[in-house]
Amino acid sequence: MRVTLYLLPWLISTGALAPLTQEVSREPGAVALARGLLALSVAQCAVAMHTIHHGLAHYVDGAPAPWRSAAVAMGLGAVSVGLIVALQATGGIGDGTAMVGILPYALLTTAMSTFMLSTLRRLMLGTVVTAALVAGALAATGAEAGAAVAGAVVVFFVGLFALLTTRSSAWFMAVIWELDRNRDAIARLAVAEERLRFGRDMHDVMGRNLAVIALKSELAVQLARRGRPEAAEQMAEVQRIARESQREVREVVRGYREADLAAELEGARGVLSAAGIDCLMERGQLGDDLPPGVQSALGWVVREATTNVLRHGDPRSCTVRLTAEGGRAVLVVENDGAGDVSADGTPGSGLAGLRERLSAVGGTLRAGPGGDGTFRLTAEVPVVSVVSVVSEVLG
Repeated sequence: MRVTLYLLPWLISTGALAPLTQEVSREPGAVALARGLLALSVAQCAVAMHTIHHGLAHYVDGAPAPWRSAAVAMGLGAVSVGLIVALQATGGIGDGTAMVGILPYALLTTAMSTFMLSTLRRLMLGTVVTAALVAGALAATGAEAGAAVAGAVVVFFVGLFALLTTRSSAWFMAVIWELDRNRDAIARLAVAEERLRFGRDMHDVMGRNLAVIALKSELAVQLARRGRPEAAEQMAEVQRIARESQREVREVVRGYREADLAAELEGARGVLSAAGIDCLMERGQLGDDLPPGVQSALGWVVREATTNVLRHGDPRSCTVRLTAEGGRAVLVVENDGAGDVSADGTPGSGLAGLRERLSAVGGTLRAGPGGDGTFRLTAEVPVVSVVSVVSEVLG
């Protein structure tokens, strides 16, 4: 499209050769004016290529407008129109019809050069003013009224043609380039989203394991200082957890890891008990009957909640309760000894990641002080019981 816009002024200018060679008289003055008009046409095409190139950059990318070359293009166009009017006044052109046939070629190149540099309102105003000037110049040189009106009509036709070619082409290119930029922006957002997902998964996977490693390492140090043989057992457990963490990290990198609710509940019980925290599990009748997506989301909640219990405060007991309320699976994790927790429940990166996971399955998350030094985390996920639906249909 850009190459077409560059070549179009040259193709238009060649159309003026036939009227000039056929209609201009052989008088020396008319021939000189015709040659000057052809020379100006070549200069107009050269300036038009420069102006169109920079005009496209201005229209599409907001680059500085090429006002100098546009002024040169308008000046050359005015001189070309003046030469045509002079040919008409001196009788160098046979009749007004030939003049009207040559006039568009002198104006089209100028219009194509400048119609990307201003607003439509100013372009319309400029077209009206140019039509009035051309009609007035023809009338002043003694042309017939019909020729003057035809000259004004030609100017309006040239303006419409420039809008349909140059201006519309520039608009179309701007739309294409904007779509291309939007596609790049979407790609960058997708990469950023994937980075956030990966960071969230890494936080969820490594948070609890590192907390357990730190806890057991501290316990092993205390046992070793006392000369107790259990220190070796604790370090062996640290080694096992570290290897398990390596495996989980590899699975996260591959994007295959899904949290298992039953495994996470049992893991939370074992970790909290190892830390000397009384853990009470209340599962009700829910568990394996939940959809896989709901189990995975609630499994991540159990993992993150266990990590927070180990990291914050000095809890002595923790209750994990999984129930069904009104077609929703409700998971509550409550512990005492919640240290310095802000009253507004300002979420960290872990809770923010849980909210994203739960929102994917239509769930919600609430976390904050529960009173009497406790901290409560509540996750709710809608779940449809297949058994109840079948029972209602059959019943």
